[in-house]
Amino acid sequence: MRILSTRASRFDTSFNAFCRRAETSPALRRSVEKILAAVKSRGDRAVSDLLERFDGVRLKPREFRLDSAELEAGFRRLAPVDRHAMRDALRNIKSFNRVTLPRNWSGRNSHRARTGERFYPLSRVGIYIPRGLVSTVLMTCGLARLARVPEIAVFTPCGADGVVTDGVLGALHLVGITEAYRIGGVPAVGAMAYGTRSIPSVVKVFGPGNAFVVEAKRQVFGTIGVDLLPGPSEVMIIADETSDPATVASDLLAQAEHGSGQERVFLVSPSRKLIDRVHAAIGVQIRSLRRIEAISQVLKNGFLSVETRDLDEAATLAERVAPEHLELPLPGPEARRLLNKITTAGAVMVGHWSATALGDFVAGPSHELPTGGAGRYTSGLQVSDFMRRSSVIEYSRSSLQRGAAAVASFGALEELDGHGRSVEARLAR
Repeated sequence: MRILSTRASRFDTSFNAFCRRAETSPALRRSVEKILAAVKSRGDRAVSDLLERFDGVRLKPREFRLDSAELEAGFRRLAPVDRHAMRDALRNIKSFNRVTLPRNWSGRNSHRARTGERFYPLSRVGIYIPRGLVSTVLMTCGLARLARVPEIAVFTPCGADGVVTDGVLGALHLVGITEAYRIGGVPAVGAMAYGTRSIPSVVKVFGPGNAFVVEAKRQVFGTIGVDLLPGPSEVMIIADETSDPATVASDLLAQAEHGSGQERVFLVSPSRKLIDRVHAAIGVQIRSLRRIEAISQVLKNGFLSVETRDLDEAATLAERVAPEHLELPLPGPEARRLLNKITTAGAVMVGHWSATALGDFVAGPSHELPTGGAGRYTSGLQVSDFMRRSSVIEYSRSSLQRGAAAVASFGALEELDGHGRSVEARLAR
């Protein structure tokens, strides 16, 4: 497991090389382009052929859609403890996101004209749910429902037998989804973007996915909207001598087990002793985890520990990386001090008790977050992403008179005479 020190002369070069994400290969881009073109031109038939080719499942177009009885049956097959966990998470998701719901407003500008904003749910959205990711159903569909989107179409992969996991079926039922398809991968994104005879197109697509799904979202952007282009999971933990090595190790391993092998995990600390103890704890804990091969690959290629001069320097690195998840297992005052310094993390877990897994599953904020440094300019999924807004402007004759001179000036400055005349014509009536 690799350790860098910020005191090293070539630290910046080594750190930047580690943080640099591999670009999407031309071969992958061409493959996605061909699949999307097939769906666009051949519709349902292409989707059927592609599902058989990539997933080994034979489905006729009338079999694409999951009916409500299947969703309800999946929910009923879940253990009571699992149904309770879903309800608990959904309750927190709703209560957190309800606070962020945009609200219509209006006021008066300097001309005493009425101006404001109105917010509307998107008319029809598509949501992609990777295989088996129950929590993603709640953290995407739950927000769409809260935004009152009238049509929500969910797409998720099935097995070679056409079966979708009970967890995903049950979560869809709990949230109240009535339109869901057993279609995954690039064909799902193509169907959402272009529509087929059996699947109406959507206006915007949401949800995480593998490299092929993310590239497909990138390619259909403009035809429809997309939420984020999230890559493999990331976590950075800033720790000091008060942090517990065992829990820090467990949180690093938790993010390394997502399965792509491309995850990025950072341990940043001014204490070399703490770093060494965390590495030792990782070596012990990994033996008992189910996905040891995937985790081992991440530990080899995607794990970096950084010894800093102090916690302020650690905060500077976090601001630079803009990690998807940031943990601050530090004493309360120190954790809050760093929280005020770091502005680019997707989600911040504050204090010794706040595991990233809580944010992944049950805390309330959506776990669909920016990765690969995108946190420098965008944020995680929220209710407003399922809505659009219109600004509203209403002038009276008296307020128009107050604004006319300024309009005339701008029209002259920009050589747009018609703008000024459109106001003059009203006042001449």
